[in-house]
Amino acid sequence: MPARLRPTAPIAADAILVGDPGRALMLAQALLEQPKMSNHARGLWGYGGETAEGRELTIQATGMGGPSAAVVLADLAELGVRRAIRIGTCASLGELAPGDLLIVSEARTPTGGSALPDRELTEALNRALPDAHPGVAISLDNLHDPERDHPTVLAEAADMQTAALLATAGALGVAAAAVLIVSERSDSGQLRDEDLEAAAKRAGIAAATLL
Repeated sequence: MPARLRPTAPIAADAILVGDPGRALMLAQALLEQPKMSNHARGLWGYGGETAEGRELTIQATGMGGPSAAVVLADLAELGVRRAIRIGTCASLGELAPGDLLIVSEARTPTGGSALPDRELTEALNRALPDAHPGVAISLDNLHDPERDHPTVLAEAADMQTAALLATAGALGVAAAAVLIVSERSDSGQLRDEDLEAAAKRAGIAAATLL
């Protein structure tokens, strides 16, 4: 039995990963026929069921930050997950506007680390979301530290877990990709909740059709 998750329903080989437990519930209701909760341990809500096309899919919250995402993915891999797509949020570091989608082509860390997504899943996301922006994300420990400037590492956006998630996936032999919703930008504020939900559903539908 994995150390963190305590599944009460079968875990599918394909998974959508989100940080927020509430977003996991929302996507489960939108994407699955009669979803069943598969995990509630540690507040990491997870759901399982079939898509409208009859494919088994798990939707699992990973919590906030890289360490939490990494241990959740390790547990999921132990339970049989082989492909995963992260649907998360990010802050724009450049031209991306709130509501834009970023399909991660590389995830970096401030210390020079780098992790690449699965090529096949990433190419499929680009086809499924043709108006999304491919680009680099940098994963930080803290997005809202007023004492620290944004890093100078070239990146379109910053989040808190994609680099750790992709690195863990690579080490575990899990094919993983990520699509991030730009939820904030310093000169234009935050995305409205209803717009964030709509963008997450759109990304979720695209992910569910290709998993």
